[in-house]
Amino acid sequence: MEGQIRSNITEGTEVDIVQKHHQRTGELTTGFVKRLLTKAPKHTHGIKVLLETGEVGRVKKIYE
Repeated sequence: MEGQIRSNITEGTEVDIVQKHHQRTGELTTGFVKRLLTKAPKHTHGIKVLLETGEVGRVKKIYE
């Protein structure tokens, strides 16, 4: 699924995110969504989320 569409992501979903300081390298962090931070229905760089571990980043991959 696409991480650019807000309706594809819900709290508790397992995702890969890229954090702001890892944007150049593209290093991904895996975790579970605690809260969606992007209010818009779509975002070209990915929906911004807060993971249960406290990390914030944009969704690059959604696990089903």
